[in-house]
Amino acid sequence: MEFKDTLLMPKTEFPMRGNLPQKEPDIQAKWEKMNIYQRVQERTKGRPIFVLHDGPPYANGDIHMGHALNKILKDMIVRYKSMSGFHAPYVPGWDTHGLPIEQALTNKGVKRKEMSVAEFRELCTKYALEQVDNQRSQFKRLGVRADWENPYITLKPEYEAQQIKVFGEMAKKGYIYKGLKPVYWSPSSESALAEAEIEYQDKRSASIYVAFKVKDGKDVLDSDTHIIIWTTTPWTIPANLGISVHPDLTYVVVSVEGKKYLVAEALLETAAKEIGWQDPSVVQKVKGTELEYVVASHPIYGRDSLVMLGEHVTTDAGTGCVHTAPGHGEDDFYVGQKYGLDVLCPVDDKGVMTSEAPGFEGLFYDNANKPIVGSLEEAGALLKLSFITHSYPHDWRTKKPVIYRATAQWFASIKDFRNDLLEAVKGTKWVPAWGETRLFNMVRDRGDWCISRQRVWGVPIPVFYAENGEEIITDETIEHVSALFREFGSNIWFERDVKDLLPEGFTHPGSPNGTFTKETDIMDVWFDSGSSHQAVLLERDELVRPADLYLEGSDQYRGWFNSSLSTAVAVTGKAPYKGVLSHGFALDGDGRKMSKSLGNVVVPAKVMNQLGADILRLWVASVDYQADVRVSDAILKQVAEVYRKIRNTFRFLLGNLADFNPKENRVPYESLREVDQFMLLKLNKLIKHVRNAYENYEFASIYHAVNNFCTLDLSSFYLDFAKDILYIEASDHPDRRAIQTVMYDCLLALTKLVSPILSHTADEVWKFIPSVEEESVQLTDMPEYQVLANAMGLEEKWNAFLELRDDVLKALEEARNQKVIGKSLTAKVTLYVNEKTKELLDSIHENVKQLFIVSGFEVVGSYEEAPENALKLDTAAIVITKAEGETCERCWIVTPEVGQDPDHNTLCHRCAEVIKEHYPDLA
Repeated sequence: MEFKDTLLMPKTEFPMRGNLPQKEPDIQAKWEKMNIYQRVQERTKGRPIFVLHDGPPYANGDIHMGHALNKILKDMIVRYKSMSGFHAPYVPGWDTHGLPIEQALTNKGVKRKEMSVAEFRELCTKYALEQVDNQRSQFKRLGVRADWENPYITLKPEYEAQQIKVFGEMAKKGYIYKGLKPVYWSPSSESALAEAEIEYQDKRSASIYVAFKVKDGKDVLDSDTHIIIWTTTPWTIPANLGISVHPDLTYVVVSVEGKKYLVAEALLETAAKEIGWQDPSVVQKVKGTELEYVVASHPIYGRDSLVMLGEHVTTDAGTGCVHTAPGHGEDDFYVGQKYGLDVLCPVDDKGVMTSEAPGFEGLFYDNANKPIVGSLEEAGALLKLSFITHSYPHDWRTKKPVIYRATAQWFASIKDFRNDLLEAVKGTKWVPAWGETRLFNMVRDRGDWCISRQRVWGVPIPVFYAENGEEIITDETIEHVSALFREFGSNIWFERDVKDLLPEGFTHPGSPNGTFTKETDIMDVWFDSGSSHQAVLLERDELVRPADLYLEGSDQYRGWFNSSLSTAVAVTGKAPYKGVLSHGFALDGDGRKMSKSLGNVVVPAKVMNQLGADILRLWVASVDYQADVRVSDAILKQVAEVYRKIRNTFRFLLGNLADFNPKENRVPYESLREVDQFMLLKLNKLIKHVRNAYENYEFASIYHAVNNFCTLDLSSFYLDFAKDILYIEASDHPDRRAIQTVMYDCLLALTKLVSPILSHTADEVWKFIPSVEEESVQLTDMPEYQVLANAMGLEEKWNAFLELRDDVLKALEEARNQKVIGKSLTAKVTLYVNEKTKELLDSIHENVKQLFIVSGFEVVGSYEEAPENALKLDTAAIVITKAEGETCERCWIVTPEVGQDPDHNTLCHRCAEVIKEHYPDLA
């Protein structure tokens, strides 16, 4: 045996390298084998419940970084809650109806028109469930703990049955109606769309100014006057039935080259510039209210175009005289209804002009723009044609432009319970706080919700029609359809005849012959997912409504947050959630949206295969997720470096606890040295900070706090000087056991604190910790914050010492750069101090040179007495010289003691004593 063999060096089988891509699947297999989700639920049963309700991702394609960000955030919250006094079941879900699945099958060669609706829907079901399985395996690979074997899926019979009840309850309260109204219509999808299915992209459009000749001026306007409208949708001109003016605006008739034109006075200058008029002279002024019921002539068809008063008219652009086509605009529709106009919509489902637009029949609406402009020019009504690029609504699935088009649709009447919705928004806790304003304004300004779709892959609208056309939605029919769907699934609606869908013996005065028909439209998919508060929170015994938290991307203010609120308030009078937390989008390293065409897509599966899920999870914890977040190889590399430091800290702690039994070797707090007590104080501050950050969903704060604790408090200070005691002293030396006590507490607390974030690594560390009884860290609770004795004085004193130590380290570094010393153990530190620092050092009972990691230390005089070569810093003037004596062969301290022991002339006094007492063979 040699002296180096007597050093108590770290021993652990916990590997330095994480090797996460290979190791994590093994850890997950262990979780599955031990049924970790159920084990956690059993352990926390009976505690106050906390429900984070999972917003269902759409079951189509592999998961992307937005999915990963979302699911990891949820997992961190649920894991924390189950370790902090709550019972936190987590039921994942999937949204499975809608156009993308229909399109995916069509792209795969499925010929929908060659099969029945029911057959096609069976294929949709099969495809959707395959997608669920694919995404489920990817979510599990992220380390997300959930009831994966029993998720909720919107196509499941029990889900659809509850959705029918939500619809029925809303209908019962009078909130559901069918009406002919303009809605967003997607020619590319051949279906109505909700506001949540609209996205805005730039589009180049024709911009035209058109003159409508006055036909009947009602003694206000001369018949040779022309009213000028402006529009960027020439294809809607064939549907024009009126012109809207604002009642409170002043309008002017101007003379230009012998012709008279009417525009709003406030827009005269801009209109004249756009049209190219030279010096228009005002010949008449008239109030908007006076223009009501003036009749103009349609420039192409000659039919009447009625002048109406409309509050929607603005002076933002145009002429203040608004082209009104009741079949193609919401404001147009309402003002037209008020004045008894027809709802003319000469465009079919595919976006093609019909016979109601003579001269343009058969043209796709966008292709009709040019000939319509040509007809206006031929009629002498076109004053100006130009082109503008502007933000225009597009179908979020097909990415093609949408139009406003009047069709018979089913609506949920938001206006009937808008005030209740607004109160529910105000009663919810929003993080970030601006979420409240955002959703409040959306609800305040939104029109009625179009809930019908002209597709086949979705939940049917459970409405029957009598022979006289009357709509039938009764408690009896709703209950019966709901029960049928629960037993057989909604495909039954398309498989059975109407008589077999109605309750047995059902009669209705509107059907004297007993004949009925059924609605063929399906519900908007947002109605599907928006019913989850009832179909999941109410349906599942382990959950409760309202949920404590909804957590989704910021796009869900117009989506799931909104639709869930609408259905829940309509049915229960309350919001489905107590709190809403939103996150931003995942962008590339330069802040750009990820797209295949740019080649900047970061794929979660690839990151996990290269770095591991825990690196991805740590990245999520590191970002300010409430705004848009950036991710790239370089960013993930930085996160991986932080992970390496945390892992190395765990390894060092484990390695130095190999001979520590907490039941036998623990040193009571009151018997610890002050520096050890100070570290426990630091640990408790970390516990308090981290738990508070978890409570407030401030994960980046946890990331920085844990990183700083590992690198600064532990590695750079406590564990650095501790090596001289841990390695050199005898195993049961009081100072060594004191440090091990602190290290054990740090290890236990840190493992628990990072467990919600670094779920795999924490479980890996756990199995190496001495004397823990639980099989997984997930089956434990978070460490509790403890108030320690004399905490304030202790913290103040040792923080001051750390300032002094930092100054000494600066001086050592400077001396090293000047080649005065090599390693710090070859140095002697001489201090010239002020009174405050002298008092501080006098009160320190620990070995100060050990804390500085030097071989020599003394205080020789006051700050003013310092020689010129001293480094003068805030706390002291410092002189660094070489330590006197020889280097101890065992501990490497330089001291004159070496050579004084007759038996061990290469050792210092301390090492010689350890050898004599514990290693007699070397004595």
